[in-house]
Amino acid sequence: MGGMIIAFLDPSTGIINHAIQALGIQPIAFMSDPKWFKTVYVLSGVWQGTGWGSVIYLAALAGVDPALHEAAIVDGASRLQRIWHINLPAIVPTMVILLIMNVGSLFSMGAEKILLLQNPLNLSSSNVIATFVYKQGLLSGQYSYAAAVGLFNSAINIVLLIAVNKIAKTVSDTSLW
Repeated sequence: MGGMIIAFLDPSTGIINHAIQALGIQPIAFMSDPKWFKTVYVLSGVWQGTGWGSVIYLAALAGVDPALHEAAIVDGASRLQRIWHINLPAIVPTMVILLIMNVGSLFSMGAEKILLLQNPLNLSSSNVIATFVYKQGLLSGQYSYAAAVGLFNSAINIVLLIAVNKIAKTVSDTSLW
C-alpha cells in the first residue's frame, strides 16, 4: 500500500500529479510537505478500507427480508423511505459493531503504513504513539520505556472500547458483550 501511494503521489511521475498538471496547476510534493501527510494518510485509509466495508455492509443488506420491501412498496413507500425505514435500521447493528471495533484500535493507527510513508521531510506531522514506541524500543534500546508507553496506549484503547461499547448498548441495544 505504501509503495502504491508513493508512486501515485510522486511529483514527477505520479498519476495524481499528472492529473493536477492537466488542470494547469503546479505539481504538489505530497510526501515532502508535512501539511499533506495527514490528508494522504486518511484518504489512503479510506481507500484501503472501502472494499472490506462494502463487503460487510452488503452482507448486512442481504440479510434484509425482501417481504419488508414488498410490503412497503404495496403501502406506497418511496425508495428513500424504504432505505430510511427498512435498510438503515437493518444495518445499524453492523454499523455499531464496526464502530466499536474501529474505536478499539484508534490509537494503534496502523504504524506499518506510517513507517512506510514517513520520511525526514514529513516527520513533524507523521510521528504517532506507535512510531514513537518503535523508535524508543528498537532504535534507541529503551525497552522498558517503550513497553510502558505501549501499555499506557493499550490501557487507553481498552477504556475507549469499554466506553463506546457501553454507549452503543444504551443507544442501540447492540454491543460486543
